Amino acid sequence: MAGCAERHGGFGIGDQEDPALSGNGRLLATVVERGGRRSVRLIERNTDRELPLRGLRRHTPHRSPSLSWSGRYLALIRQRGERREVVVLDRFNGRLRPLALPGDRLPERVSLSPDGQRLALQVLRQGQLDVELFRLPDLEPDQPAGSPLR
Repeated sequence: MAGCAERHGGFGIGDQEDPALSGNGRLLATVVERGGRRSVRLIERNTDRELPLRGLRRHTPHRSPSLSWSGRYLALIRQRGERREVVVLDRFNGRLRPLALPGDRLPERVSLSPDGQRLALQVLRQGQLDVELFRLPDLEPDQPAGSPLR
């Protein structure tokens, strides 16, 4: 496969991992080491500007970010005390929505649909990896510009 590589870096950021692009390619989310903790960093690619993520700084480390089409929604796994928690941040209104999981499931990776209405979740349960799908009906759809409203 031939392509054109574009390196994305930042001064003083260090290693970046778990990259995720918004559906329109405008935003890039990565996990970076900050003060000994892993946290999500959201960058607007055309300006290289870091965007604020209200409500996410308290509970780190973070892992496995995933963005909706325009980047309105950011899903990720965060550490809260001794347990991992899946959350979806609505960047439009700053609302953070935790996803309730049965107690025997440990979230490993998330993938958010482009419209923000569904979430695929890789979980570890009784020593086995599995994939579960969740509907997120409380979220307004994130649609590409020019799409008809449903």
